[in-house]
Amino acid sequence: MIVLIRGGGDLASGVVIRLHRAGLQVVILEIPQPLAVRRLVSFAEAIYAGEITVEEVTAKRVDDVEKALAILSQGQIPVMVDPQANSRDLYNPTVLVDGRMIKRPSELNLEAAPLVIGLGPGFWAGKDCHAVIETNRGHRLGRVIWRGPAESDTGLPDIVAEKREARVLRSPGKGVINNLVYIGDHLEPGQPIFEVGGAPVLAPFRGVLRGLVHPGINVQPGQKVGDLDPRDDPSYCTLVSEKSLAIGGGVLEAILSRSDLRPLLWD
Repeated sequence: MIVLIRGGGDLASGVVIRLHRAGLQVVILEIPQPLAVRRLVSFAEAIYAGEITVEEVTAKRVDDVEKALAILSQGQIPVMVDPQANSRDLYNPTVLVDGRMIKRPSELNLEAAPLVIGLGPGFWAGKDCHAVIETNRGHRLGRVIWRGPAESDTGLPDIVAEKREARVLRSPGKGVINNLVYIGDHLEPGQPIFEVGGAPVLAPFRGVLRGLVHPGINVQPGQKVGDLDPRDDPSYCTLVSEKSLAIGGGVLEAILSRSDLRPLLWD
């Protein structure tokens, strides 16, 4: 049984870790230039670095399905550039999870796999997927929805230590991002973090840089490119969030809920 996951950002990576630790075989499909902000806990970073380890789980970039299957046999996670999921038929997945967080339905339908799961806003269980996992914080976080949509996108980032919008770092314009510091660095107010087209973005408060997109990629005005954590604890930069793990638990529940799939789980 193969679980195919579209997207390797931090939320999708929490799903990958939960499934991998449960003994399932997981393959990640990504775009050529992933935009993950929390790169130290995002398997998408393997596209740039070739390999990344998150909480003792290692993912490696591969260029074809044969190499991906070889990586799976070694107990690791293959990450492959395939934004349209054209390799889906070759993997013949039992489960397809759309974890791209693009907030709209996938172009693939219910026939894409025996079990199709969507993460968060934009998906409607019973219409464009079999199950939706709630991604908004609150009492419904991580719950499996078998009929109907997830909660609508609030458009607001989560509050961390009383900081909400201020902790989200956005591009001041269109162009190539030039990173001036590293994820995990302690920053003081007014310290330059990155620049786009020569325009610098400064730290709005004291904290640790928890995330910043890969240097040298093209970004758009207002695009989220970084995350400044006011809790000022660098260990959080390398830990998968509780939100990601809760969503991963929901995906695992959805898979295990299908009695017809259980005999295939660890085959």
